[in-house]
Amino acid sequence: MAENQTIPINSSFPDLRKLIVSNPDGSYTRLLQLPTVPPNSSSSHVLTKDIQINSVNKTWLRIYLPRHILDSSSNRLPLLVYYHGGGFIFTTADSTINHDFCIIMSQRIDAVIVSVEYRCAPEHRLPAAYDDAFEALEFIKSSQEDWLTQFTDVSRCFLMGTSAGGNIAYHTGLRVCRSGRELEPLKIQGLVLHHPYFGGLERTGSELKMGNECSFPLDGNDFLWEFSLPVGSDRDHEYCNPMGSSTNSCQFIREAGLRILVLGCYGDPLIDRHMEFAKMLEDKGVMTVAHFSEGCHGAELMDSSKAELLFLILKDFFFSGMQ
Repeated sequence: MAENQTIPINSSFPDLRKLIVSNPDGSYTRLLQLPTVPPNSSSSHVLTKDIQINSVNKTWLRIYLPRHILDSSSNRLPLLVYYHGGGFIFTTADSTINHDFCIIMSQRIDAVIVSVEYRCAPEHRLPAAYDDAFEALEFIKSSQEDWLTQFTDVSRCFLMGTSAGGNIAYHTGLRVCRSGRELEPLKIQGLVLHHPYFGGLERTGSELKMGNECSFPLDGNDFLWEFSLPVGSDRDHEYCNPMGSSTNSCQFIREAGLRILVLGCYGDPLIDRHMEFAKMLEDKGVMTVAHFSEGCHGAELMDSSKAELLFLILKDFFFSGMQ
């Protein structure tokens, strides 16, 4: 395995095509290996443990439990199911940057967080990640894990994802609404789309303005979609561009009564897509909250001051309109 390489904040984004190598047997080697951390290693305020979901697909959960709940005889905490980012290709649930973010988020918003490790592209192209995300919900629904049965109110469940994880949270929530499959006692109250990774063939104004100047260039975006979408698909596929199938999708979401929080940053080339998507949801009658602020793509995972503002927004969204 190649030596770990980290991307310094504010550095130029690496050439992604040079960081993943195709092998003769059809596998891929990632030359970008971010540091990882085991459970129960970072915080005295939040407990963590890993639980396997599917041994064949090598998917698993990392649960984050605020320690104070162990002293509570009756109260249960809301559940946040979190899908990490990484362009569907890079990072894992135990990558230090994702783990540390979940640790602090669990403490600040006072919720049980279940972070999902899903299969990544290009070995497993979409919809594999969506399948794993949905399987995680079914696992949680029937799990006898003590932390979930004793300390978690699974009827107050939110799906959240950052970047590619925001895309996964949206499509997983949509699949729940479309399928009508029974997930009780798990009840999804809303979706949190944190800088969701959406795209399309036609460039937006913000992509054209910032796509070659920022830390998230257009050619890197195009590469990630090329390796993540089903073979032969382009960036107007519904997995990438949710606007084309918006009418039917919004109907399912609206009828299910889900609330959606869309978060974005003005320094992100994807900001126009985030704003357009939020407006579309509102126009279609979906209960939508949008919040846009200064910063770059995924800023809250790297900037603690921005993360604190995010956690305040999350708490307000979680505890307002609770069914």
